[in-house]
Amino acid sequence: MERAPLAKLTDLSGKTAIVTGGAMGIGEGIAYRLAEAGANVLIADMNGDAATKTAETLSAAGRRVAAVRADVSSAADVEEMVAMAVQRFGGIDILVNNAGIYPSIPLMRLRESDFENILAVNLKGVFLCTQAAAKRMIDTGTGGNIINITSIDAIHPSAVGLATYDATKHAVWGFTKNTALELAPHNIRVNAIAPGGINTPGTGAGVTANTGATDEMTSFLEKIPMRRMGEPDDIGTVALFLASGLSGYMTGVQIVVDGGVLLA
Repeated sequence: MERAPLAKLTDLSGKTAIVTGGAMGIGEGIAYRLAEAGANVLIADMNGDAATKTAETLSAAGRRVAAVRADVSSAADVEEMVAMAVQRFGGIDILVNNAGIYPSIPLMRLRESDFENILAVNLKGVFLCTQAAAKRMIDTGTGGNIINITSIDAIHPSAVGLATYDATKHAVWGFTKNTALELAPHNIRVNAIAPGGINTPGTGAGVTANTGATDEMTSFLEKIPMRRMGEPDDIGTVALFLASGLSGYMTGVQIVVDGGVLLA
């Protein structure tokens, strides 16, 4: 078999990607790398202003990027999001299900409404986005690529208060494997990335072993063999790998990106 040139394998020119929760943190890191590789990127986020700001920044660098406010737990919002990608860029080839919430609520204080809200965003949102995007991919007959952001909590629990979050991430990992099986005949690959501790606005950006972190964070850093928190770009580069021809024979896989923390 003739080998494709490396530059061609990583070139996403002409492809269109949707990144949910793409305004900041891990989502922004993924959007940046996909756009850099040539993809048209639609940044979808509950925070419409932040999504617009990120899109403007990337557009100023010559990337083809747009933004939309979207609640992934709303079927109407998801349909509008996918329709916008098709209208603006002509289709959808890559979906990154990154949007998620992680409120820390111990079991005995967890209200039914809290439980339902976490499930709605973290699990129902993945279902709605996957179904809507996959339908477009199947209708066009050109295949596609779906990347779900899970967590190392899909493999091993991290902390008290995250029982519902952990349950959703276990569920998304199961959903990834089953949809990979179902969608493979349509040339749609479905994979997952399981991040460990990543410096984001939600976790306290800029934390390293030498920056005067809290006792809790210092304890966490000591468990990481690489002795640092990950950066959004650490996830962005892996997302690019999964979105590109470099991973063309991979589906139903979960890649752990955690600096080795699960080894500890």
